[in-house]
Amino acid sequence: MNDRARAKDQDGEEEPHGPTVRDKRRIDPDTYQVREPRTSAAPTPEVEVAEETEPMREAEETGTQAAEVAELKAALAERTGDLQRLQAEYINYKRRVDRDRDVSRRASIESVLKDFLPVLDDLRSAREHEELSGGFKAVAEEVERVAGKYGLETFGQAGDAFDPHIHEALLHAHATGITGPTCVEILQAGYRIGDKILRPARVAVAEPGPDEVLEAESELPLAEAAGDQTPPEATPADGANQQHEQ
Repeated sequence: MNDRARAKDQDGEEEPHGPTVRDKRRIDPDTYQVREPRTSAAPTPEVEVAEETEPMREAEETGTQAAEVAELKAALAERTGDLQRLQAEYINYKRRVDRDRDVSRRASIESVLKDFLPVLDDLRSAREHEELSGGFKAVAEEVERVAGKYGLETFGQAGDAFDPHIHEALLHAHATGITGPTCVEILQAGYRIGDKILRPARVAVAEPGPDEVLEAESELPLAEAAGDQTPPEATPADGANQQHEQ
């Protein structure tokens, strides 16, 4: 120990705090021996364990996050499928409701117009007999206009070919100048909405008489036979004979 250190021990008083001096001399000035080099402290085991467990902890956290992501994706796919099924069911339900609403609306209109047909028959008959005039004529035209607004149409005219699907024959007769059953008089007009027949046209039907049927049947083979006959062609020999006779 040097003199300053001895004096410090003897007095028992500490010197005022000053700058710290590190003696880096390799030879001790007191013992004149070579000093051993100082070595850095070895890392503590706790630090080494922490450094080794850190990657393992990160790997575990990564695996946990991947599992959570996969679980969330599966749940999302399931919810998406449920939503798509609900949307498809709603679309089908809406279509059924719209279709049922249209069917109900059309049935209601058909029912009202069918009950209204006798009134239209009376207006039609009054018009044919020239009994509509003044305000009654305007009312009749407005009624027919409103009925037409809802799709009501009349059909059936004299001269139409008889069709049992849209005509109801009330009278039968034979007539000349026709080749098949023909409506010769419209007793009551027919009414329809689109392709739906509300009431068939009630008509008087005329059919061709027996003589005309036989005549039509006989004319057909004669026409076919006349069409098959062709005049014979003159041969050179026939032409020479004709010149000799002259």
